[in-house]
Amino acid sequence: MDVFDAIKKRRSIRAFKSDDISSEIVEKLLEAASWAPSAGNIQPWEFIVIRKPEIKEKLAEAALSQTFIEEAPVVIVVCANENRSSQGYGVRGKTLYCIQDTAAAIQNIHLAACSFGLGTSWIGAFREEEAREILKIPNGVRPVAIIPVGFADESPPPRKRRPLNQIVHYETF
Repeated sequence: MDVFDAIKKRRSIRAFKSDDISSEIVEKLLEAASWAPSAGNIQPWEFIVIRKPEIKEKLAEAALSQTFIEEAPVVIVVCANENRSSQGYGVRGKTLYCIQDTAAAIQNIHLAACSFGLGTSWIGAFREEEAREILKIPNGVRPVAIIPVGFADESPPPRKRRPLNQIVHYETF
């Protein structure tokens, strides 16, 4: 699939079929994530792959009862290693660069999943400390996104986009 096709075809999916996803495909998604750009090539991302129903259920509750998370056969939690980023860039690395870097990795997961015919959703609304406890995430590593992955059981239409002439500025704002 052409990258522009994947960009335009990708949707936030909140209903999943029960069909399993092979470990090989999950590994490809993680490989795509690992090729994201990062400040100083520090690569501050950490990935937690979840298949166990009991963990997905707890995560769904931590994600403000977004129960569709439980339906997905695989859930990937993307974390930012603040310690790793701060070693290279101090406070700015900890508070900004590691978030930007993991966001790029997250987008790569979404686009790669789309290219495999899979649906995903980028979930940022969750109780961070609760997720940290459920997943035994150490201090200095921050959960940034919960991504349910599976075959879509819905086909949402494309959402409207603002035209470029409303969002692009040349030379100055």
